[in-house]
Amino acid sequence: MEKRRIIIVSILLFGILIAGSFIYSASISKLTTIDEKKIDVVVSIPPEAEFVEKVGGDKVRVTVMVPQGANPHTYEPLPEQLENVSEAKMYAQVGSGIEFENVWMDKISSMNKNMVTVNCSKGIIFMPNADTDEAHENQYDTHVWVSPRNAKIMVENIYQGLIQVDPANKDYYKANKDKYLEELDESDKKINESLKKDKNRKIIVYHPAWGYFCRDYGLTQIAIEKNGKEPTPQGIISIIDQAKKENIKVIFISPQFSSKNAETITSEIGGQVVTIDDLDKSYIKNLNNVANAFQNALKS
Repeated sequence: MEKRRIIIVSILLFGILIAGSFIYSASISKLTTIDEKKIDVVVSIPPEAEFVEKVGGDKVRVTVMVPQGANPHTYEPLPEQLENVSEAKMYAQVGSGIEFENVWMDKISSMNKNMVTVNCSKGIIFMPNADTDEAHENQYDTHVWVSPRNAKIMVENIYQGLIQVDPANKDYYKANKDKYLEELDESDKKINESLKKDKNRKIIVYHPAWGYFCRDYGLTQIAIEKNGKEPTPQGIISIIDQAKKENIKVIFISPQFSSKNAETITSEIGGQVVTIDDLDKSYIKNLNNVANAFQNALKS
């Protein structure tokens, strides 16, 4: 009798395990099917990833070509990144002439003829690059994304691309877009309020990435790097003299560049080096943090 009971229990347990296995397999299959329905979108830089994810919501899957911490002026994509391009429905290029796109965009486009390519800078008025001489090939500041006002244009372009790829979900994308545009407006107002009262309006940066941000909020960036080149000894002396004259105590650097020259300057002016990143993926949060860093520097 006891033996029979054990056999029955064993059969029941086996049945439960088999049923559980089928349920698990069905769940994984369902999740995979749902995931496969996502639209693969490739972007050049991390801030664009937030733009696409905010508009596309749970209907997109984003691949970033130039990962955070890498330099878009020199980065070369990995084979697996190029493989993602070959399967993407849409590519959101910055479109302002960043070096990564100048070098790689033709090859990227040729890998996937059916991919919709969106120029996120369409409609943006480019600023002249004040630190570029006539011999340099790009006469415009390419860092368009650091301005929340420019970001709104980029988001609109991304939205137009998504509804071209997936017109059935136009209302979903529009609701997401409108909500994010409100967040960008709120950030713009907050930053403007935090920076408008400071009498000192000049900041020193190593890499001149903040021109559009400074334009929006009435600041002037003084760049250590010129034409993408390290400063000369004379250039460093000139920056030191200007910093002393303007009573500037903070040098802002980007994590993609060496801090050596900035540290040399701060040692002479009794100041400090502060890192800010124009390529941070958390776009709104990052710009608010940058505004706070500029505000603190202008008060020092």
